[in-house]
Amino acid sequence: MSVFIHAVVLAFGLILPLGVQNVFIFNQGMSQRSLMRALPAVVTAGISDTLLIGAAVGGISLILLQWPLLAGVLYAGGAAFLLYMAWNIWRSSGAANGSLTALSAGRQIAFAASVSLLNPHALLDTVAVIGTSSLQYEGMDRVTFAITAAAVSWIWFLVLASAGRLIGRTDRTGRISLVFNRLSAGVMVVMACMMLWKLIHM
Repeated sequence: MSVFIHAVVLAFGLILPLGVQNVFIFNQGMSQRSLMRALPAVVTAGISDTLLIGAAVGGISLILLQWPLLAGVLYAGGAAFLLYMAWNIWRSSGAANGSLTALSAGRQIAFAASVSLLNPHALLDTVAVIGTSSLQYEGMDRVTFAITAAAVSWIWFLVLASAGRLIGRTDRTGRISLVFNRLSAGVMVVMACMMLWKLIHM
């Protein structure tokens, strides 16, 4: 039971803060006509987090992130993508009473994978917290730790999209959508600037 609780606490600690991934999933829940239409983003984010957690627990990501060139590419690519996303969200929030245009399933998958796998902060947090914490367990305990942490991600993304859909359904004027879209764009710009700052000082 201690392994389960440990994994839940760590996973929630990593996933709860406002970040690009959370913002995107919530946005899709809010902009889509039904929760089912936001599932491509939810499922892709869940799979991405599961892969990252599996890699961290297995030690693969620790090896990859020892290459400075790879870390630099991740920061540069992540910053460029976030700035692109921020511009699109800001521009789209100026039209249609601030309602964000609902993305197709293909674009949801592409964006969700990008904000999950091209986010250096998510990679480093997963390696530093989940990967390092898993080292104290062996065998089935380590497997249980990884599965529990991944399950928390899946549940959280589903809850987040559901909350977004609830707000999107009750927001008749589009004002909440406008404010949230502008906030989303701002968060992405800040995260991109932080990545560029890290890149410069590497």
